[in-house]
Amino acid sequence: MNCTIPRIVIAGTGSGCGKTTVASGLVAALRARGMCVQAFKVGPDYIDPSHHRVSSGRPARNLDPFMMGEAGVIDTFVRASKGADIAVIEGVMGLFDGVDGGDFSSTAHVARILDAPVLLVVQVRGMSRSVHAMVHGFVSFDPAVRVEGFICTMGGSERHEQMIRSHAQIPCYGWVPRRDDLVVDSRHLGLVMAEEDGRMQRHGLVIEECCDIEGLISCAKQTSALSAQPLAQGSNQRVRIGVALDAAFCFYYEDNFDMLRHSGAELVFFSPMTDALPEADAYYFGGGYPELHLDRLTDAPCIDALHRSAEDGKIILGECGGLMWLSESITSDEKTVQMAGLLPASCEMEKKFVGLGYVQGEVTGGSIFSRGSTILGHEFHYSRTSIDPGFDARFAYTLSRGKGICDGMDGLYEEGVIGYYTHMYLTPSLAQSLIRSIEFQVK
Repeated sequence: MNCTIPRIVIAGTGSGCGKTTVASGLVAALRARGMCVQAFKVGPDYIDPSHHRVSSGRPARNLDPFMMGEAGVIDTFVRASKGADIAVIEGVMGLFDGVDGGDFSSTAHVARILDAPVLLVVQVRGMSRSVHAMVHGFVSFDPAVRVEGFICTMGGSERHEQMIRSHAQIPCYGWVPRRDDLVVDSRHLGLVMAEEDGRMQRHGLVIEECCDIEGLISCAKQTSALSAQPLAQGSNQRVRIGVALDAAFCFYYEDNFDMLRHSGAELVFFSPMTDALPEADAYYFGGGYPELHLDRLTDAPCIDALHRSAEDGKIILGECGGLMWLSESITSDEKTVQMAGLLPASCEMEKKFVGLGYVQGEVTGGSIFSRGSTILGHEFHYSRTSIDPGFDARFAYTLSRGKGICDGMDGLYEEGVIGYYTHMYLTPSLAQSLIRSIEFQVK
């Protein structure tokens, strides 16, 4: 399967320079011109893709060599770009910031894998000629990375713009001024989700007004063909998985949904805060913000049915926020609220992050995933989980990288219920293992 789609990477000098504003705005501006745009986010982030999804009208995808490998990056890119006219890829952190301070899994790494031109976003507040020293450093640092131009954010007066544009050594494709009404609110895990703040939707008009869209389209065409292996023909739907999806549970990798469907699952989405538990063979509660919806979750209409499902031996997965939901309680701002109570543990919110970074480990316990399987993913949480006193904790995952629930152990399980902090990226073998386990339980 070959792909020749035009593509461009929106990279930054560092976090907070305006990458998401430019990327989402460019996606919206291209869509307004009648183009079908596929958006991507480098790295494991869930939040920025929510803004890209709203801007593009298509599911946004993550591209992460650590979790999916280089071939997986190409496969996801090619598969997701089918039917699109152009692809916009937002980077992570600074252009050259990768795992453990190296290059691997950096935006530059992904740009090389995809042979994609790079547009550098530079916050120019308080600078003039120094901007060009910064741009020159990024252009020359790695000649294999094609930095074809830059966009200025937090720009000032017309005179400020002229001072910078007149000395540019590579094309300056845009000048985005300082505007408080464009700033999207943040919380402890990053920007608020797109559904909670509509300001990002105005960025398309700003990018259309302030940037050379035609020039960027021409730049995006400077690419070569990519080749990927299509997914083998999937199995017929054999099991039904209820997936929690609402403001409390909203962190999922789109690829995981694809992999589950391909492996034989029908996915049924529901909101634990408002809906009865749907009829299903297993349940999946992803990450998100349960701590922001404690009052609604403690009275969730699905709790009693969820307990009956656990008693029947059904598999119930809780990932990060899902782990918190499956626990006995969550304590936040000195207030303790009862949760589903399917795992003998309690969670407490801290003022700073408890776990942050990539995760790698092995399945060493439980009966849901095949023992010996490698797990890869990411953790980012402000909660701390404590096992109830007197309970002999059993963990399914032993981590060689990452914190997990405690001491490098993750995947607290009790019968078919399992909770873990790792936002796991499902490989075909892991997805197939899960489907087989669900099938076995159903039989």
